[in-house]
Amino acid sequence: MLNQISGLHHVTSMAKDPNENNAFFTKAMGLRRVKKTVNFDSPDTYHLYYGDENGSPGTIITYFPFAHIARGKSGSGEVGTTAFSVPTGALDFWSNRLPGFGATDVKKIEGFGEKRLTFAGPDGDGFALVEVADDHRAPWRHDGIDPDHAVRGFHSVSMRLRDIGATSELLRFMGYEEVDRKEGITRLAVPGGNGAGIIDLEAKPLLEAARLGAGSVHHVAFAVENRAKQLEVRKALMDTGYQVTPVIDRDYFWAIYFRTPGGVLFEVATNEPGFDRDEDTAHLGEALKLPEQHSGLRAEIERYLPPIVD
Repeated sequence: MLNQISGLHHVTSMAKDPNENNAFFTKAMGLRRVKKTVNFDSPDTYHLYYGDENGSPGTIITYFPFAHIARGKSGSGEVGTTAFSVPTGALDFWSNRLPGFGATDVKKIEGFGEKRLTFAGPDGDGFALVEVADDHRAPWRHDGIDPDHAVRGFHSVSMRLRDIGATSELLRFMGYEEVDRKEGITRLAVPGGNGAGIIDLEAKPLLEAARLGAGSVHHVAFAVENRAKQLEVRKALMDTGYQVTPVIDRDYFWAIYFRTPGGVLFEVATNEPGFDRDEDTAHLGEALKLPEQHSGLRAEIERYLPPIVD
């Protein structure tokens, strides 16, 4: 069993409109845009990162906004809900706030002894806010959201799978432990993690396969401290039979990817070097930053990309 993984690093999803996406996460959710860059493989598309003040692992949600993308179709083999942690007693604030920013299907529910608010984002994304009493991660203070209500970072992701057995076995190998099981959902958590250490697996044996599109999660990334630990994880996964990519430099972290038995794409990302490698912390997310291989295309890229209005 591995012990290098500390929880989630980031979650990357797909959207249609960059300005709508930016407004929702910076204004409605009160997160900080910590990086404005482009898709490595499609530089005519933004890659937007949102998180806490520094873009700490376990707080970062990222988006590829493709202008002509169709809405995704929910189903099996995908992350159905991305959940964020908020302080105890904060849900009334959010249930009043979110509809005014375009969130839909806002509902209060309970599960695993937790109070949560579920809602859909601008592209139909499945989200939840979960009240957590002892989450001491510092929030990003923005737009009138005080610390008693502000998002701390990720709480968990929930995956809808036709069969959870093989994915549950994989997560156990990655250092997760089963901590509860209720109403067809198995909860696993990594002990002593980074505050974003929970994965829920929802068994949906009759559900049709999901179709990737706007509102879909593209992949889930797990955090390791550095490249050495990442290589240990990569070797162990390959020795177990997984097809894992070589290490890829993503500028702000190094990444490896592999497809899980349930169909969800996993990434393992390093905590180093961080989002301040090319911007001062006080100015994260302000300037358009380009990967080195696209730096010679800056003029063309800037003419093509729509300006983001903050």
